[in-house]
Amino acid sequence: MAAVAAAALAGCAPQSVPGTAVDSPRLDPTKVAGLAITTGDSGLKPGAPAPDRQAQNSDGGRIDQLATAAVADVEQYWGKRFPEVFDEDFAPVGRLVSYDSRGPNQRLCGTDTAGLVNAFYCSGEQDLVAWDRGELLPSLDDISVVAVLAHEIGHAVQFRLGVDGQTPTIVKEQQADCYTGNYFRWVAEGKSQRFQLSTGPGLNQILATLFAIRDSAGTSFDSAGAHGTAFDRVTAFQFGFAEEPKRCAEIDFAEIQRRSTQQAFGEADEDQGFGRGNIKVDDQQALADLRDSLAAAFPDVPVRFDASCRGTSPAAYCQGAVGVDLRALVGVSRIGDFAAFGAVASRYALAVQDAAGLPVEGLVAGQRTACLTGLWASTIVRGKGAALELSPGDLDEAVVELLSRNSLIAGDVRGQTIPSGFARVEAFREGFLTGSADTCATRFRPT
Repeated sequence: MAAVAAAALAGCAPQSVPGTAVDSPRLDPTKVAGLAITTGDSGLKPGAPAPDRQAQNSDGGRIDQLATAAVADVEQYWGKRFPEVFDEDFAPVGRLVSYDSRGPNQRLCGTDTAGLVNAFYCSGEQDLVAWDRGELLPSLDDISVVAVLAHEIGHAVQFRLGVDGQTPTIVKEQQADCYTGNYFRWVAEGKSQRFQLSTGPGLNQILATLFAIRDSAGTSFDSAGAHGTAFDRVTAFQFGFAEEPKRCAEIDFAEIQRRSTQQAFGEADEDQGFGRGNIKVDDQQALADLRDSLAAAFPDVPVRFDASCRGTSPAAYCQGAVGVDLRALVGVSRIGDFAAFGAVASRYALAVQDAAGLPVEGLVAGQRTACLTGLWASTIVRGKGAALELSPGDLDEAVVELLSRNSLIAGDVRGQTIPSGFARVEAFREGFLTGSADTCATRFRPT
């Protein structure tokens, strides 16, 4: 985050939470995009049928067997859905190639494989998917291996739909993330012969994988080769998991430009000793800027800060007051300053709900808190004149916090959260992308 000297503050949100938003059906905190939250195994099913695909240069080991099973399963999904949605048959990928990035060099698609810890798709006459069985895939758990290969097949899908080399990389990557979400919805519904996926820990692991392969903070979304921040990639995956493949095909540069916060570092993001884009979270001026930004986001809701308020850590809510444990706040800031300030904002969001007569305890309250915290984040996007502004990487820090077991950003007054990191991120995203307190109130309303 960045503190901006002498910035003007303006209210950016409705003055109260209750309201009736148009086309905002209630989201059930016990479900993930309409599916029950499950905590079972994720990965290859016992007794799964052998894949009907073979990889060139395979060593016949477990990793290659898993990879070819993943490709076969993803292609089975697209073999059914592609003609249903796009009214044409799906042609399987022409070749699969396995290589060891530690072993003898190969030339694939004009690239040397020696030292290439990656998986990739080549379009055109090559029409192949290749993966590193030496370092990349062994470093992942099984369901993450499937996610990586589903993403690469997603590229094959988009090229079959007319995407070409002139399409910006960021568009191709987020479409492929979205198509990956389409496939995993099918798996989560129990329709795959080979794989199973829990909507709790299993989906959490896939989102964590997207975080691991994000662009580094400070990479602009319009840079050549940009793939997207973790927040943007998770957003695209969630679109695919919740919606139809046509939604993925609709992702274009204009849409990404509207919703992405991926940008290069600016002058205000100088390294103050905590990593570029991070500020000292126990600095009194930074805390004052945080309080001002919250008051501007939620005007006319009287909230006081009281050091005697204790409960959840590093911040707590106590009947109209927010308490902050500065030592604990510094500890949380190891994730990044947004994780720390987001925790404080979440307790402020509870005060806003309490003032509006809404429950502050229970799973729905936790989800509504995440939504309102996302709303606050939308009011401090760079260029809106807030004293505290988002820096590159801040929303990725939010993803890390929301996927953690003890997420406070999505916690109720006691810190209770639902077991689905996917749903926690989704709630935060609702608030951030809509910037509407009414949406938070209606999407996450009591039964």
